[in-house]
Amino acid sequence: MGNARNLAFWVVLFLMILALFNLFSDGTANMNSRQISYSDFVQRVDNDQVSAVTIDGEDIQITGTDGQSYITVRPQGEEIADRLIDQGVDVKVVKQQQSGFMSLLGVWLPFILLIGVWIFFMNRMQGGGKGGAMGFGKSRAKLLTEKHGRVTFDDVAGIDEAKEELEEIVEFLRNPQKFSRLGGKIPKGALLVGPPGTGKTLLARAIAGEAGVPFFTISGSDFVEMFVGVGASRVRDMFEQAKKSAPCIVFIDEIDAVGRARGVGIGGGNDEREQTLNQLLVEMDGFEANEGIIIVAATNRKDVLDPALLRPGRFDRQIHVPNPDIKGREKILSVHARKVPVGPDVDLRIIARGTPGFSGADLMNLVNEAALTAARIGRRFVSMEDFENAKDKVMLGVERRSMVLTPEQKEKTAYHEAGHAIVGLSLPKCDPVYKATIIPRGGALGMVVSLPEMDRLNFHKDEAKQKLAMTMAGKAAEIIKYGEEGVSNGPAGDIQQASGLARAMVMRWGMSDKVGNIDYAEAHEGYSGNTGGFSVSAATKELIEQEVHDLIEQGYVEARRILIEKEAEFERLAQGLLEYETLTGEEIGKVIRGEQLGGDDDTPGSSIPSVTSVPKSGKPADPGGDPAPA
Repeated sequence: MGNARNLAFWVVLFLMILALFNLFSDGTANMNSRQISYSDFVQRVDNDQVSAVTIDGEDIQITGTDGQSYITVRPQGEEIADRLIDQGVDVKVVKQQQSGFMSLLGVWLPFILLIGVWIFFMNRMQGGGKGGAMGFGKSRAKLLTEKHGRVTFDDVAGIDEAKEELEEIVEFLRNPQKFSRLGGKIPKGALLVGPPGTGKTLLARAIAGEAGVPFFTISGSDFVEMFVGVGASRVRDMFEQAKKSAPCIVFIDEIDAVGRARGVGIGGGNDEREQTLNQLLVEMDGFEANEGIIIVAATNRKDVLDPALLRPGRFDRQIHVPNPDIKGREKILSVHARKVPVGPDVDLRIIARGTPGFSGADLMNLVNEAALTAARIGRRFVSMEDFENAKDKVMLGVERRSMVLTPEQKEKTAYHEAGHAIVGLSLPKCDPVYKATIIPRGGALGMVVSLPEMDRLNFHKDEAKQKLAMTMAGKAAEIIKYGEEGVSNGPAGDIQQASGLARAMVMRWGMSDKVGNIDYAEAHEGYSGNTGGFSVSAATKELIEQEVHDLIEQGYVEARRILIEKEAEFERLAQGLLEYETLTGEEIGKVIRGEQLGGDDDTPGSSIPSVTSVPKSGKPADPGGDPAPA
């Protein structure tokens, strides 16, 4: 279809150029022949100044005895041929066409071509396909037929609860009598809610693969156009198509593009979007019942959706699709690992424990990066080392070994990261240290990564305080080693992270006795569109900032105390980082104890940490990331 449109475009363009060429050619020919009056022509004939004449209808083309060309128009009914012959002038007569079709076409062809080009470009602007420029109101829903690359529920892992909910909808479509005999009605809609990359669209494709009924797919942005009323018309047309194929499923991806709450924001909402939403609400549950049509929608912004869209009778089920836990991550890894040759040393459970907080898309990217790493080296299969390198690349960023650091910068980075690691290892509620490096990665000159042993669901006050101490340990280490005047801008990222954590403790989590159990975050942030906010007095603001300052200062004092007490271990770890550049959790322990690293099993930065020594379970918030100097 696209090739036919392109061919038509070039044909129309060629004809237009040809018509313009002929038009200008005629104009040029006429310009080359000088126009004279008819009386002047007659006088020239009488004076024997004309040697040849061509009569073309009303036009007379004249060739003078001096070789010059002229043109004049013969008056209607005037006969000149006999007079010319008597004067000895060579006379030629051009035969005239009986039909005026060609002349009419010559007049109207440019206009026809211009209209055709305009329609073509309007068709392209509207996405072509269904109706083009003359079908703005037609639905853009596509009937999905996955003959190749069909996805089923076997390809979906890690979100078992969401899958069970949707399996029930599929069963309802396959065997409605099983539920209707007890008075159950088919649900009108299911809303998939979850962070980006958790598999919402994959679940919808699995429904299409399993249901065995027509499956229409459309994006929320396809409803809204520059013309008022087009979105509502497309909603009506979409449901008309769905009724003809009922029972069927209609999947609307990113429904927040059209389903945002009405009347919210500065100046109200967009009229076209609100009309589209109103039509969608009526079609889902209005006077006319659309039996057999199930709407499945996906969004990661449930908070902005209109309440009328979320009520029972429209979206009867709201299915949360969260990031997977450790078991879910292992299942997801096994699904993606089926597509790559995996070595015998690969343990997907260890990889799952080392990727806390990863979504399904993150895990797919991890497997892909491991395969690319193995292919770059020239392996025949993907080894555990490739997975570890890919994990570091995804979590920490790409190594920037080409970045030149002076010995002074490298040393200061080593002591900074050693401070983070020592304090993190000394405080029992801190997440165990997974890796420390002074090789620049991403935007940091070095970093210490710590991962929890289990997926984190709660964050306690003592854990938060110890986290603050570990975060401020980098600055404390620099001050202990180089003095107050020798501190760098390296702790800028640490200070930003500590400030965010301390403010959350005070304003959102109620972990300050002086401020109390009041959520001040919304009033403090004052984000746009906040209609339920409240004012905060100057005294309360001052109290909040003082509590935040005290929490961060307590963390700094605690970190400084630990580093002074463990000065020898702190010094050994810093020197070890200067020597080896990257140390894993096991290697950090050996360096602190003064043991030598050697042998194939102790190659720094390349050993595969065990499950017990390398706790993994929450996507790392890097406490030791130092921003590169501006």
